[in-house]
Amino acid sequence: MITARRPSMLQALPAEHRPQLMGIGREVSVPQGTRLFEEGTRADLFWIVRTGTVELDMRVPGRRPAVIDTLRPGELVGWSWLFAPHIWQLGAEAATPVRLHEFDAATVRALCREEPAFGGAVAQWVGDVLAHRLHSARQRLLDLYTPYGVAAGLV
Repeated sequence: MITARRPSMLQALPAEHRPQLMGIGREVSVPQGTRLFEEGTRADLFWIVRTGTVELDMRVPGRRPAVIDTLRPGELVGWSWLFAPHIWQLGAEAATPVRLHEFDAATVRALCREEPAFGGAVAQWVGDVLAHRLHSARQRLLDLYTPYGVAAGLV
C-alpha cells in the first residue's frame, strides 16, 4: 500500500507566508480527552499541533465514532474552516495533552482575500491536507468495515 505524504505546515506553506499566518495565531493548551470540535458544527477556528496528538473521528450510525487519523506536531487540525459553508466534516479530540497554535478562521480567510499570494499558498496547503485526509478516511473505513482480506484483495 502506498501511504500519502502527511503535509505539515512547515513543509507545505512557503517560508515567506509562515510568519503571516503565525503572527495571527495564539498558543493554547488542551487537556487529554477534550473535544476540539464535533462533526456538523460551525468551523470558526483551526489549529496547528505544537505538541501531543489529536485524533480525527467520523460518526458511524449505530457504532462508536471511527478514528480516521492521528495528527502530530506540525499538522493542521481542521480544513472545513476554509470552504463554505464552514461546517466540520469530522470531529476531533485531544488524544494526549496538546499544545496548539489556534487561529480565527474568519481572520485568516480575510487575509487570504487581501493577499492573493498568501491565499493561494494557504489553499494549496489545505488542499494537500484535504487530499491526505480523504485517503486516510477511505483506508481506515476499509480497515474497520471490510471483512478481513477483502480490502487487500486476498479473497
